[in-house]
Amino acid sequence: MIDLTARHPPPDPQGLLAGLAPSARFQHVRFGTYRPNPEYPSQDEARVSLQAFLKGAQVRPGGFRLFRRAKPEGRGLYLDGGFGVGKTHLLASTYFEADGERALMSFQDLMYLIGALGMTGAVQAFRGHDLLLIDEFELDDPGNTHMANTFLSQLMPAGTSVVATSNTEPGALGQGRFNAGDFQRQIQGIADRFDTHRIDGPDYRQRGTTPAEVLTPEAFAAWQARQDDRTLAVLTHRDLNRHLLAVHPSRFSQLLDGVQAVGVTDLTAMPDQNIALRFVHFIDKLYDLGLRAAFSGAPLGKLFSETYRHGAYAKKYSRCLSRVSEMLREAGG
Repeated sequence: MIDLTARHPPPDPQGLLAGLAPSARFQHVRFGTYRPNPEYPSQDEARVSLQAFLKGAQVRPGGFRLFRRAKPEGRGLYLDGGFGVGKTHLLASTYFEADGERALMSFQDLMYLIGALGMTGAVQAFRGHDLLLIDEFELDDPGNTHMANTFLSQLMPAGTSVVATSNTEPGALGQGRFNAGDFQRQIQGIADRFDTHRIDGPDYRQRGTTPAEVLTPEAFAAWQARQDDRTLAVLTHRDLNRHLLAVHPSRFSQLLDGVQAVGVTDLTAMPDQNIALRFVHFIDKLYDLGLRAAFSGAPLGKLFSETYRHGAYAKKYSRCLSRVSEMLREAGG
């Protein structure tokens, strides 16, 4: 089996730059495969908005541009809604539908690249891009938001268009307290370039189902027996958490290189928020890469303290539990 704790991937900003495209789980999604919830028209409206956003594309010498101007300036579209309404599906579909130089990255990837390359280097790396797609734009940290604002302020006037998504706090769903206003206030100077679109609806991963339970030891053993040991990593939750503290989230893809399945045993509560957030980022990467995963130990509802689940990072923890639940259903299938 693969020992993840023996892996210590080095910083690799150039490798990250080369891989800014939809991950394995989203390789085959398209606008036509999006299944909006008919009870929430805003979901289909979001798809229509993105398709309209791309219709200005035209061929020009040397590549494609999104808008018909001699020196086209970039425009933006911001999709705001709860987790599990298909925002990443729509973002990946936009990537595949668009022409020209484009990149899809998480907000965390962007922050890492700015930190690793410096603001000037990061701007230079994306200068000339026709379209940037930024998933999970975070408004929790004013410093990071300021860096993103500075970055986009230098690219958009030169012709780079941007589509960004963000999660609304779960407790705000249905109450009209969405993040669009916060987003526009935080990106002063380029806010007038962005149209905002709100997406309502419940988590599609739980649509018509109940959240999955962790596997029993017997079920976990049966799952493990079905995996190929050459591409399987199995470790305890405690060992995983300890190792994740030593590996920056931007390197999680390298950490999982060549891995097809991950089993985590002895799940336990995570009272330290630094540990909990690293675990959340790891789950995001497992999910995005489309890896098989199984979990045993404490019930999912016991992993994160109620304080965290209703605090500033509530949306991250809720999305994490939703994704773990989906992977557990896949493991039991």
